[in-house]
Amino acid sequence: MAITKVWIEEGCIVCNACDAECPDVFLVTDTTCVIKGDVREDGLETENRDEMSSLKGEFQDSMEAGIEAAAAGCPVEVIKFEKA
Repeated sequence: MAITKVWIEEGCIVCNACDAECPDVFLVTDTTCVIKGDVREDGLETENRDEMSSLKGEFQDSMEAGIEAAAAGCPVEVIKFEKA
């Protein structure tokens, strides 16, 4: 099973851990972390918790390890993902 969606719940403390683990997917701003538009089906650059856009197919397998590592390393556990 591959990761099909990834999003950031409220509560990001802008620690940069996710960006360090998987910079192709995560971008840390001054106030939160967002999912980069380049990897999302909708092309938006937001936390993706409202849109729940899927990852583009070519990224679902290749970014899985990085997304899982980022979620595991998040000190406030706000990185969530869905597998299908």
